[in-house]
Amino acid sequence: MTDNSAPGQRPLEGLTVIDLTRALAGPYCTMLLAGLGAKVIKIEEPRGGDLARENSPYIGRDGIVVERRHDDDISLSHLTRGRGKYGVSLDLKKAEARAVYFDLVRQADIVVENFTAGTADRLGVGYEACRAVNPGVIFASLSGFGATERDGKAMDVIVQALSGAMYTSGEPDHPPVRIGIPVADMLAPVFTVIGILAALEQRHRTGAGQHVDVSMLGALTSFVAIENWSAMAAAGMPSRTGLTVQRLSPFGVFECADGYVAVVAVHEPLARGLFAAMGQPELAEDARFGNRDARVANATELEARINAWSRTLPTAAVLAALEAQGVPAAPVRHPEDALVDPRVVARGETMPVAHPTYGSQIDLRTAGVPIQFSAATTGFDDALPVRIGEHNEAILKGLLGYDDAKLASLKAAGAM
Repeated sequence: MTDNSAPGQRPLEGLTVIDLTRALAGPYCTMLLAGLGAKVIKIEEPRGGDLARENSPYIGRDGIVVERRHDDDISLSHLTRGRGKYGVSLDLKKAEARAVYFDLVRQADIVVENFTAGTADRLGVGYEACRAVNPGVIFASLSGFGATERDGKAMDVIVQALSGAMYTSGEPDHPPVRIGIPVADMLAPVFTVIGILAALEQRHRTGAGQHVDVSMLGALTSFVAIENWSAMAAAGMPSRTGLTVQRLSPFGVFECADGYVAVVAVHEPLARGLFAAMGQPELAEDARFGNRDARVANATELEARINAWSRTLPTAAVLAALEAQGVPAAPVRHPEDALVDPRVVARGETMPVAHPTYGSQIDLRTAGVPIQFSAATTGFDDALPVRIGEHNEAILKGLLGYDDAKLASLKAAGAM
């Protein structure tokens, strides 16, 4: 067993992952595994590669551009999701390529795929085929509706729509609201990593691998289900929250003269602090606002009073008044500002990203691994499959022991 207790060592050092994923959900899962220390070998189809390679914008010798201008321009999506991964090109429709794939699987601990359900099996590279050559392998499938379903492809917006998430945000009687970050594409891979780590722990006890099956729809719907929508409807409470959550009032986002603030004043001391900050301490004695249930019942009027106060002041003044009373509050920031918050930068929760050859005048930042360990660290290998098949020779010679003649025969067969 690998000793993961050494200071500075990443927790998953010594584990090998075969990455069949593409687009966002799967690559984000394997990116997390890479950041936790696993050696991730990304397999791409030799002609075309990962769909993320074609995502605008691109970075290169002309800076950041909307359309690719040069062969060495790299999509920011690929640059961020491909960090720490070693690239191997294989056409899995060819028998010669599948033979290489199974040689890799024999050396691997984990395989991750996010094909449409059933595709891996049709290609002959699914769990049962992998288990036949490596009974200890953890094979993770991340699909729209589950590995046993055949309902077609699912993108983030489809899953947001089906999960009900779009009708949890926005004002009543307004159109549904698509959540601005691809939440289904990001949430499902986190559950996939949890499943992989749980399966690894079980393998420590049993010696056997297994199939981990995560559904994007199931992952997001499980989050939607944390609220009891039927009960709220029966009680006549609004299910759509918009800028505020009236069943917790006062709780939400309020307008200032030059921006917005988020405020939490759900409990009695916090509500009294808010009223004092507003210069209206008498509201605490008003029967409409004097206790939590009353504030919820009269949330519309209470929120109107808060906005009437906050709209007259700049954000800084509103925050100062609330903080002086111990009321939790924060400015609503643009993502560009949030990504350079010194707290997340210091913890490596956002990280700088750069083209391997060309610099940038812009502070480009992307996701890190938002976990801290007392006896380990996180971070990415200095690897990126800039070209499709970037590390064919290094992996197939170094890990599998192939010689030049073997590589030449694979190329001649169109397998890589």
